[in-house]
Amino acid sequence: MLEKIIRSFQNNSERNAFYIDNTYYTYEQFAHAVSKIRKELDQLSFDHQKLVGVISFEAQDFHTYASIYGALFAGIGYVLINPANPLERNSSEIRQTGLTTLLTSKLTERVEEIAKLNNLNVIVTTDLPEVEINFTLPNIKEDDIAYILFTSGSTGIPKGVPILYGNISAFLDAFFALGYEIDESDKFVQMFDLTFDFSVICYLAPIIVGACIYTIPSVGIKYINVYTILEEHQITFACMVPVTISYLRPYFSDINLPKLKYTLFCGEPLLTEIAEEWLMCAPNGKLINAYGPTEATVFCTVYDFDPREGRNKSLNGIISIGKEMNGMEAIIIDESKNILSPNEKGEICLSGPQVTPGYWKDQEKNSTAFFTIENELPKKVFYRTGDLGMIDEEGDFFYYGRIDHQVKIQGYRVELGEIEYHARNFTNLVNVIALPSENHLGTIQLHLFLENYDGYIKDLEKYLTAKIPEYMLPSSINNLPSFPLNNNGKFDRKKVSAFLKQESNNGK
Repeated sequence: MLEKIIRSFQNNSERNAFYIDNTYYTYEQFAHAVSKIRKELDQLSFDHQKLVGVISFEAQDFHTYASIYGALFAGIGYVLINPANPLERNSSEIRQTGLTTLLTSKLTERVEEIAKLNNLNVIVTTDLPEVEINFTLPNIKEDDIAYILFTSGSTGIPKGVPILYGNISAFLDAFFALGYEIDESDKFVQMFDLTFDFSVICYLAPIIVGACIYTIPSVGIKYINVYTILEEHQITFACMVPVTISYLRPYFSDINLPKLKYTLFCGEPLLTEIAEEWLMCAPNGKLINAYGPTEATVFCTVYDFDPREGRNKSLNGIISIGKEMNGMEAIIIDESKNILSPNEKGEICLSGPQVTPGYWKDQEKNSTAFFTIENELPKKVFYRTGDLGMIDEEGDFFYYGRIDHQVKIQGYRVELGEIEYHARNFTNLVNVIALPSENHLGTIQLHLFLENYDGYIKDLEKYLTAKIPEYMLPSSINNLPSFPLNNNGKFDRKKVSAFLKQESNNGK
């Protein structure tokens, strides 16, 4: 991976690497910024694990990207810290990883607070002196840590997911093996918080091919900014979470992106109808639906969706997540870890070179999240995703939803995604979320939330009665002006569920 990046720096020195806040930065400028951070990191000493914290203010900070690459070329794993996150969450991540040094492009009050609370040495990267470009390879191994990202933990303590150099190299090799036609003339868009693993492909793949990365301004309405960047700069490769085009949908009739060659979706279920409409906005482009948890390095299955050529597999209105990328293996298991046959529903499990070796210093979690199939030689370790899915006769996988989004009512297993599917059909793709709650008698009730729906709730109730069994009918249908989003641009179900608690308290 690093050898490819070096060649790209050398071959594209005068080309633009980034477009950030109306400013272009060349590969030569980026190489200088990376090299001075690398030199500073080369002088650090570590007692044990070589890790450095990187403050991630926003997706459009040039010096944050330089810090990430500086850490990679120094052979030091980076841990991204978003100062907008709660102080206790940031401190937990710092304590867990044993960080002693923090890289930041600016010394804000919040950064100083984080550093003081955790006794960290702070390096302000914009204050470092200029140095000669250093293209020498660091002394690293495949099992050295490239970065650690944190995901939410059921106990309230964030879980660290270490991704090794071998993991990220395997992902990039598998991505380029998909055969998408991208080179130094392409323009990639980067719209994600850097603590979201989908951002990894947006700041690594373009640099490897010598392309330019266009970041989304943080001022103003994000989704309008996305539309503006896509159109004004004729972006050719866009990575998005599905909610992005959901919010752009009212403007589809005005959106025309003939230069957009690829739209790659990941992070949430992608709905067939809205995907078909998006292809009309990008008439010359291809649509890719990808799937994969942080633990399997960005994504590891892909489906090239093209209704024009008959590639339009879906389940409950959700596009197939396709087949495994090179080197990866996916299976469906039941509750006893037996491998299921095609068309049987169970848990998606993953194995291969992209899968993390385990959660950071959490043997208890590792013992439940990973398992070995003993009759395979060599033995294969599989990661349990917690996602419900199935595989068809042709080897394509389908995503149903989270296993923990499956509830039991009157003895029946109910998938919330099925209720959401029917509600979306009736409301013409209004964003919907179905959630369970438990009343004072211990009985599970279902609740449906609509985002800014201008139709009649009674008509929706009548429609659902004709489509799903009585035990699946929501006890309440709530219309919210807008759904809260998390830092990754996904719907925040926890915040929506807080509305239920608020209503319950108001009713007391």
